[in-house]
Amino acid sequence: MKKQQPQISEDKILEASWELLGEEGIEKFSMRRLADRLGIQAPSLYWYFKSKQDLYQRLANHVSKIILEEFDSDGDWKEQLTELAITVRNVLRRYPCSTQLMMMTLPHEPDIIRFTNRMLLCVESTPLDHEQKMQVVVTLVNYVYYFVLDDYQHQRNVSVILKEQIELPSEEMVRLLDSMSDAEAGLFRRMFKSGLFELMGTDRAFEFGLKLILLGTEQVIMEQEKEL
Repeated sequence: MKKQQPQISEDKILEASWELLGEEGIEKFSMRRLADRLGIQAPSLYWYFKSKQDLYQRLANHVSKIILEEFDSDGDWKEQLTELAITVRNVLRRYPCSTQLMMMTLPHEPDIIRFTNRMLLCVESTPLDHEQKMQVVVTLVNYVYYFVLDDYQHQRNVSVILKEQIELPSEEMVRLLDSMSDAEAGLFRRMFKSGLFELMGTDRAFEFGLKLILLGTEQVIMEQEKEL
């Protein structure tokens, strides 16, 4: 009896892609590995996606759609940007490697375009010119992307250390810092030993960085209003 071919769809492919990305990371992701997970031959995937990049575009579009669905703010520009940053961070943390996907793809998908447009609308009421509005949005979203990406990479590094029972980097760092003079590393050493670097990746650190961007934007807006 001929073995029945597994039923696949675009949604099933996307679901399996997220699972594979979560298990192996984007570095090891391939259409062949994805096909194996789905129990099909790799060429079958190309009926749905022209290439791996095309699949990446669709995954990024999916993330953009979720962000749009969850983002809800009718406040002023500062409140909207704050809620936007929080929403983007929360969604990216739920989907493995989504930050890399958003950074690797172009705005050639409908929901990515809608997401970009919605970001720009957050600052539409300000007196900033179009170039400045775009720069505010790019600065904000890049901050969120790199914050999430740094935290993701840190968690992966910790996982490897625990799995392979490697010496903790903090112990090695303390020895290195103790071998350096106060002029070379004094302030860094005191901050490191007091645990300040453990704040990296926390909500507190995220909120402070976001505050810096918003205050800088507010300062530019105030300068613009004085010129009017």
